[in-house]
Amino acid sequence: MKDSTNKGYWQKIAKIYAPLMESDKKFYADICEKIRVYLKPDMNVLELACGSGQLSVKLADSVNNWIATDFSEKMIEHAKKRTVSDKLSFYVADATNLSYGDSEFDCVVISNALHIMPEPEKAMSEICRVIKPGGILYAPTFLWVEGKASKTRRKMMSLTGFKTYREWDRDSFTTFITEYGFKVEALHLIDGGLAPVGALVATKE
Repeated sequence: MKDSTNKGYWQKIAKIYAPLMESDKKFYADICEKIRVYLKPDMNVLELACGSGQLSVKLADSVNNWIATDFSEKMIEHAKKRTVSDKLSFYVADATNLSYGDSEFDCVVISNALHIMPEPEKAMSEICRVIKPGGILYAPTFLWVEGKASKTRRKMMSLTGFKTYREWDRDSFTTFITEYGFKVEALHLIDGGLAPVGALVATKE
């Protein structure tokens, strides 16, 4: 059966994902800095596509409760080994079909994932559903047609099975997010190595 979600790729690299991401410490520090100013101690946060916890481990103590999820069981298995806060918990979940209630979260985080989802529209519909009115969406995303992308590194990654399903620039990504009832408050460009990353912050209207 064809793996239309590319889950097999993420299952396969889960063991090396955390050490691999450690080489991008400045990148993740920049992302954390951009979101931390919006976090409050009473917030309940849902993170989608958390990988092995690059953001959640660093940010969970800034809020009341941080639920980090990924559709890869292997990613969650490795993420749990990094848990350092009693405010942080990891679960397997599909971002396009969440079990959480309507308006349950003050903030949703989805980092560098929308562009690698075959149907990011389904994820955005679920995000809109589970986030409270006035809640914050934080969605850093590779903007492959914004600035200069590393074609060589991207081609090498594609040979391992990495797939990109959606390519945005700053304007088209902003438009995509606003179509789901969000007001974009900021979009900071961060050097993502492969391509610029748009660190987008939006509020649900």
